[in-house]
Amino acid sequence: MGTTEMETAASPLSLVADVATCLGGEADIVKRTTQVLGLLTRALGASEASLWLSTPQGLVLAARAGVHTTPAELLAAHLETGAMDSGPMVMRPLSAGTRHLGALVVRIERGFWPDASMAVTAIASMLAPALAHAEQTRAFKADVEKRTRQVEEERRFIHSVVDSLPVSLYVVDRDFRISVWNRTREGGSQGVRREQALGKTIFEILHRAPAEKLRTELDEVFRTGRMQQFNMESRATGEPRTYRITKIPMQLVEGEPISHVITIGEDVSDMAVTQQRIAQAERLAAMGQMAAGVMHEVNNPLATIAACTENLGGQLSDLDRGGASLPPVMHEMLRTIGTEVERCKGIVGSLLEFSRPGSREKSAVSMNTIIEQALSLLKHQAQFKRLSLPTFLDPELPTVDGNAEQLLQVVIALLQNAADAMTHDGAVTVRTRRGAAAGDPLVVEVIDEGQGIARSDLPHIFEPFFSTKGPGRGSGLGLSICYAIVSDHGGRLEVDSAVGAGSTFRILLPGATPQ
Repeated sequence: MGTTEMETAASPLSLVADVATCLGGEADIVKRTTQVLGLLTRALGASEASLWLSTPQGLVLAARAGVHTTPAELLAAHLETGAMDSGPMVMRPLSAGTRHLGALVVRIERGFWPDASMAVTAIASMLAPALAHAEQTRAFKADVEKRTRQVEEERRFIHSVVDSLPVSLYVVDRDFRISVWNRTREGGSQGVRREQALGKTIFEILHRAPAEKLRTELDEVFRTGRMQQFNMESRATGEPRTYRITKIPMQLVEGEPISHVITIGEDVSDMAVTQQRIAQAERLAAMGQMAAGVMHEVNNPLATIAACTENLGGQLSDLDRGGASLPPVMHEMLRTIGTEVERCKGIVGSLLEFSRPGSREKSAVSMNTIIEQALSLLKHQAQFKRLSLPTFLDPELPTVDGNAEQLLQVVIALLQNAADAMTHDGAVTVRTRRGAAAGDPLVVEVIDEGQGIARSDLPHIFEPFFSTKGPGRGSGLGLSICYAIVSDHGGRLEVDSAVGAGSTFRILLPGATPQ
């Protein structure tokens, strides 16, 4: 190139400085590389400036300025041997350590002069670390994005697990601020949404719980690191429910103090009722076995007393006929002894029936018919004449496998019990219905408007000799016998009651097995 041509081109030093400025800019590497190639073509009067990158597929044209395209095969042949100067074309490899990044290619149709060749070499040495850094940054960003996606997916998964738990759950830190509040907790009796709860103190959210009691419980877990578990009763939903509360200590860093407390609330009302039923059934079974043994032993002395009483009565009658003057009180006392002996025999018989209720044959029985028979027998009694007896009998109620006489005894006993609870005029309602789903037991309900039963008495009402009635108003065996009969029929006897709100006795019996 002549002097005039060299003067028309930009100074190589100035070009290198411009390239350095360009590569140090804020734009992304693609844009900066394109700008560098444009500087090369303008500053050196080149017809082509291209950037080729090494990929698993070979050399790939990444960017270019000018109109010509250098064949990749030509460049690949020279990458292993180093730089290439071939007439109007100069190729400089781009390397980072021992790794080949690609090549910078510049074509000047009028040919290269030494300073231009040196400028291309300098620019190639500047491009290589910039490209390597860009590649590392891209790989780092891709790795960060991948890990961020993984963390987000894990976070969503954990939230989904926590929200899917059939228990209410919340987590508080040492400042008692809520950091986790699951969806089940949102649906609790207080109905606080997660967005409203997060970041607030637990005392701002759980208004029904005594703040000092709650603080003491949480402080105890933070202080000792021991899990707490207890049951609590609540009527927040309108009916009594039992909840198992578990407070679990949590450490964010092993070996460090407790940082959070996880509180789980689980509705165990059904479990508690089942456990009560099992305990009651076991208690009644034990009482039945004991009663059977005791009553067999009691029967013998009762029979002796009855025989002696009868014998003594006969002797007194003989003395009367013989003209002896006997005090009238002797006959009265003898009659009293006889009456009490008969009463004891009745109690013994009832206890034996309680202990062995299943000794009678069973057949298909209609509970609607049983109820109609019971009402027909009772409606003429004085205590029922002052009451109304509305009935709601399901016409499609299935039959049960049972003993009609025993089931009639149960219904009569429950109706009499309801009438005794009514100290004023009112209604005793009888209702039958099918189970909610196929296979569910059918239901018979006797509902009174009486004074109700205290909560403390409910666990004992089916026990022999337990009675809430006054002295002289029953032996306390009626409900225990009803319970035994219903149990023998494969069913259960339940009661819902509250003081001042009346009582509902509920018989649940399995339907008859199709023949």
